[in-house]
Amino acid sequence: MEITQAPPKDELVRRASALVPLLREKALWMEENRRIHDEVIEAITDAGILKMRVPVRYGGYESDMGTVVDVLAELGRGDGSTAWTVAVWSISTWMTGLFPDEVQDEIFATPDVRISGILSPGAVAVPADGGFVINGKWSFNTGAQQSTWNTNAAVTPTGDGGFAPVMVAVPIADLEIIDDWHTSGLRGSGSITTIAKDVFIPAERVLQMGPVLQGQHRSERNANATIYQAPFMPTACATISAPALGLAMAAKDAFLERLPGRKITYTNYENQAEAPITHLEIAEAITNIDEVGFHARRAANMIDTKGRAGEAWTLEERARVRLDLGAACQRAKEAVDILQGASGGSSIHQDVPIQRIQRDVQALNLHAILHPKTNLELYGRIVCGLDSNTPFV
Repeated sequence: MEITQAPPKDELVRRASALVPLLREKALWMEENRRIHDEVIEAITDAGILKMRVPVRYGGYESDMGTVVDVLAELGRGDGSTAWTVAVWSISTWMTGLFPDEVQDEIFATPDVRISGILSPGAVAVPADGGFVINGKWSFNTGAQQSTWNTNAAVTPTGDGGFAPVMVAVPIADLEIIDDWHTSGLRGSGSITTIAKDVFIPAERVLQMGPVLQGQHRSERNANATIYQAPFMPTACATISAPALGLAMAAKDAFLERLPGRKITYTNYENQAEAPITHLEIAEAITNIDEVGFHARRAANMIDTKGRAGEAWTLEERARVRLDLGAACQRAKEAVDILQGASGGSSIHQDVPIQRIQRDVQALNLHAILHPKTNLELYGRIVCGLDSNTPFV
């Protein structure tokens, strides 16, 4: 085991920012090939970004959520699919820290291991001698082809005719890969389908979902680590708010880079930058981008502050992080839509980034956990005194 000194937040953000030109250079290739470019993975690994949520005893940084959000947002400024994939790897790496310590020893024995994961239970785990035999499939399995392990949700029979949700850790090599990721957005994330056929899972690699969602785990050595003082859903939701922030910032960059010298066709504006409508649109977009940052960072700050203080979470606080996630996605889409609409007919060309940014942010807004209206409704229910209508809070 290797214990390292984590770089400060500013250094990790600087490293991520330095990768933006590479991500933009490879973005079209990643979209066309539907996976992250090997050079991008190598650069992210070399920058230490995959270590952010790895326990320190394995050479990780145990970075706080504020660092994670700002680093992932910088990646999103370069490419949305890359930011989304690294976000999923970050969540799944954190999730691995909930498993018994001997399971972590096995998984983190691989340096810079990449771990993907799925929260939707797509398989059935049947008890067997010493563990479980699992059958089923998980779609939208981001980055699975470029990962070594999966932390996935399943259900197991309870003996009374019902089923209980569980989380399982399974090697990607034990799963069948279905290359079915042909989509309009986040194409580079390679979120393919994986299938388990009679895969045996040792008992120690299975966690009951209920305790996981409440922030309880079976790791003795992570019990006092600050990053494990938050429940799972706030941790996951704050993490995946970062790609939305990055895409919103990317849209601003892309628009302003093309602005000089562009005219507004069929008008007497030879320079779009001189048109009052442009001034209104860019100001409105930037206002929305600022709001994305507010919500993403408020969620991160709550996780870090409560974690350092060891404070328990209320239901309203957990739901507020989902509110922040939904609001971040909503405002990001609004900002991108404004800037894409102001980008002219030539922006529909494949090599113009704004059209890809718009498709990527649309894909985020359609995700069941990120969907703005779902998250706003959930928070509103709880504020109005009703019970949550989902365990994923």
